[in-house]
Amino acid sequence: LSKLNSSFLSVLQKDPSEALVIAVTTRAIFNLEEEHKLYLEKGKEEYTRHQVANQDKPLLPGTAFAFIQAVQYVNKKLLESNPAEKDLFDILVLSNNSPESGMRIINSAKHYGLEISKFCFVSDEDSTQYLKSHGVKLFLSADRTDVCNALRRGVSSALIFQQEVQAPSTPLRVVFDGDAVLFSDETDQIFKEQGLEGAVQYEREMEAVPMGEGPLKAFAMHLGMMRKKFSQEKSPIRTYLVTARGGRDMGIRAIKTLREWGLAIDEAFFMDGAPKGPILAQIQPHIFFDDGLHNIQGAQDVGVPSAWVP
Repeated sequence: LSKLNSSFLSVLQKDPSEALVIAVTTRAIFNLEEEHKLYLEKGKEEYTRHQVANQDKPLLPGTAFAFIQAVQYVNKKLLESNPAEKDLFDILVLSNNSPESGMRIINSAKHYGLEISKFCFVSDEDSTQYLKSHGVKLFLSADRTDVCNALRRGVSSALIFQQEVQAPSTPLRVVFDGDAVLFSDETDQIFKEQGLEGAVQYEREMEAVPMGEGPLKAFAMHLGMMRKKFSQEKSPIRTYLVTARGGRDMGIRAIKTLREWGLAIDEAFFMDGAPKGPILAQIQPHIFFDDGLHNIQGAQDVGVPSAWVP
């Protein structure tokens, strides 16, 4: 353990009360699909034996890998701008691996130069019980049960789908869906009950009333605060709203809500129900958050790293 501690002394320790703490599971950040299959088919002992035997062989990048690299780039730019900056991203890896099999995870992070401040190897079935004690603001996992458990604990969470992705260049680009992601699902509920005409009528009546908060509003607001530390030209962060809402009938309330919150979004696309894949392919985000599985599929089809917000 002393060797492990000394090897990570170079990683800047952040203050969780001021940092934006993001927890990722090992299967979100690395491609562990073959190993996971081995675990399901042969059991924990065989899995551990495999990981120990291959502990010096780096794992391939997973879906959230490029996102983690990009937030690391943002930290670098924040510290270049202000060496005393404390409002930084803090990445924590949460894993159901034992410490013994977790050596490969640590070695892989070191191999790629990932700035991860904490590794938590928890053999308990529900490792999400430790999220709040670490001040986690966003949790990304490739396991649906993990995500549901975290949401029940009041932690903003999204399900990462394992896919091969092209590593986009910097700056960090994050795309949010609107309803049930940035905003509450109130209009979605009206749409399900009364159809499009009812939803449009509701939006017109409520135009002056800001929408409720969605599950990723707090994360987006924190990104926005970081973004304001830079001029638009020099910002290492770009944020996007890509929503199924139509701009003419349902865009005004969305824009007014963002203004009311003080959340500056770099670009907004009101798709009026059209597929989101083509615009996402153009943006090439590091991560795309949506509550619709059909939109997640469309993003995956064009190689965009996607996270489903249940």
